[in-house]
Amino acid sequence: MVATTIHLLRHGEVHNPEGLLYGRLPGYRLSERGVAMAERVATHLAGEDETGSPRRDVVAVIASPLQRAQETAAPIAAAFGLPVGTDERLLEAENHFQGMKFGVGDGSLRHVRHWPYLRNPFRPSWGEPYQEQVARMLAAVDAARVQAAGHEAVLVSHQLPVWVTRLALENRRLWHDPRKRQCSLASLTSLRFEDDALVGLGYSEPAAALLPGAATVAGA
Repeated sequence: MVATTIHLLRHGEVHNPEGLLYGRLPGYRLSERGVAMAERVATHLAGEDETGSPRRDVVAVIASPLQRAQETAAPIAAAFGLPVGTDERLLEAENHFQGMKFGVGDGSLRHVRHWPYLRNPFRPSWGEPYQEQVARMLAAVDAARVQAAGHEAVLVSHQLPVWVTRLALENRRLWHDPRKRQCSLASLTSLRFEDDALVGLGYSEPAAALLPGAATVAGA
């Protein structure tokens, strides 16, 4: 039996002063807090945090090609002396509202031409189908599981692809309320395999103290 763990890591906080849905647009880097989040995850995985947890056995760090994911992966790869690999299957989901503010008021929903894109939340009609996101993410997971067989790998992706992948693996419906996603910034959704069988799924937030609104943010 070969035990392998694949960690799905959501990237850290992004510098986005205009509050746009940036989607797959280039040029969206981590904020200062996002950089700190990535460094905190690297420290957590390398086993150098205050808990004294043992060093993890990470042998591969692979990221979405988007800048925020690559920047999140960089300190983790450095902590383990690894290069950052790139896999386009880890990309953010396509979204019609990319580059816009989403909402009424000054947002895109005040324009009638956008309303048809909201007609079917089960697919969803505004972007890449949930099933397609799951399929490409699971293909990336399978490739990483083979590459890191007997060890661990970190795959840096984005909130929605990570969340719908978890829903699929837990045999839950893919359409959902976005406000109820358990996939905070710089969180880890960890998949444990024995050979090619999934035997466990865990969730953790190594950078929880740095999340917006956390009591310790000011001193981070």
